[in-house]
Amino acid sequence: MKLKLDENLPNAAVELFCQAGHDVQSVRMERFSGISDQDLINLCRREGRVLVTLDMEFANPFLFPPTDYPGIAVLRLPPHPTYEDILQVCQTLIHALDTKCITGKLWSISARRVREYQTDNSNS
Repeated sequence: MKLKLDENLPNAAVELFCQAGHDVQSVRMERFSGISDQDLINLCRREGRVLVTLDMEFANPFLFPPTDYPGIAVLRLPPHPTYEDILQVCQTLIHALDTKCITGKLWSISARRVREYQTDNSNS
């Protein structure tokens, strides 16, 4: 899977996803720190990369309709997260990517759970 990690994720997260066999680029490594949310999501769309982020703005499907993008994975952390909490949530995402398709979807990932945003017409 082609992923773009937002600047709010540590380099160790890049390593975890690479070790799991994913094609990973990072905002920080590409020196795009400070890029606007809209420019970042458009970059992901152009590159065909799933955005992996801690930024809750991307969890709003009205601002960023998931079907318009290769996929959006918003990592949810507990209050006062540790470094290990971040890596645990990344591991949960890695396992989900092995079994499910994120293309055109919005996922909210916590330490042991993946929630998928469903549109109102998903049952029709």
